[in-house]
Amino acid sequence: MFRRNARLTVHGRRLLVERVTAGRPVAHVCAEMGISRATGHKWLDRYRCEGDAGLADRSSRPHRSPARTPHETEQRILDLRRNRRLGPARIGGILGLHASTVHHVLTRHRMPKLAWLDRPSGQPIRRYERDRPGELLHVDVKKLGRIRDGGGWRVHGRDSLERRRARHGSRAGYDYVHCAIDDHTRLAYAEIHPDETATTCAAFLRRATAALAELGIHHIERVMTDNAMAYRRSHAWHTALSDIGAQPRFTRRYRPQTNGKAERFDRTLTEEWAYAQPFTNSAHRAQALPGFLHHYNHHRTHTALNGHPPITRVNNLTGHYN
Repeated sequence: MFRRNARLTVHGRRLLVERVTAGRPVAHVCAEMGISRATGHKWLDRYRCEGDAGLADRSSRPHRSPARTPHETEQRILDLRRNRRLGPARIGGILGLHASTVHHVLTRHRMPKLAWLDRPSGQPIRRYERDRPGELLHVDVKKLGRIRDGGGWRVHGRDSLERRRARHGSRAGYDYVHCAIDDHTRLAYAEIHPDETATTCAAFLRRATAALAELGIHHIERVMTDNAMAYRRSHAWHTALSDIGAQPRFTRRYRPQTNGKAERFDRTLTEEWAYAQPFTNSAHRAQALPGFLHHYNHHRTHTALNGHPPITRVNNLTGHYN
């Protein structure tokens, strides 16, 4: 394959042939084009043997690979991957092969990674993305333990006296982080509440819709949640959906991949906000949430968006960031 800064492309090779066949010396033409005489003669010989087809790029794969893994061994590797869904290290241990050899075979046959499979069925998990902002909003709740005044074990240590006293005292309870994330743009909004009742969920949806409207998503068409009673049978929730003009959608049972963007945001939320630093109490942690959301929406790069922050996908008429 040709390199990005290669001296000769297909058109340059054809120009080389035309100049030499016109009667000019090969050495002079190569000097003009900035290539060696060996390279010039290589392309001239291919043109004389194959014509224009000889000027096309070729694969760097060798014609013969005598040290390649035997076909029967490759089939055993593929069978173990399909039937038992094992990784390269496990397969290598069973067949007496190095893990890197197994990995090369799996890559050559384009076998999906284990992380991309639904483990019970072995089928690749279908990744999807809606076409426009507001077409689908994922809503979920992340439950976090409250932090006692003075900080928890992340401040004092697991074996500290304060932690032992807290374990024998009354429980601190939980904070419920209600999250909403747009499927297309990955723009997110979150609030902390003391519960996850239907009334709280409905009020959060209205505020989340207003917050996303300020960021440029002015209409929510569908809202996807899990099958909790607060979402499925709540009159307050369905009234909130009607008020914003959205239709309800529910995840498939036992398939968290359906709501995968919300699940992944929950993980990012805990890693980069809730557990990113020791907090002295729950209020201290809550004060850091707006700053994290602004960073996530406006500055943090997102791998699914080609390294751009979510805000770049709002009103992106030119498709520059796709």
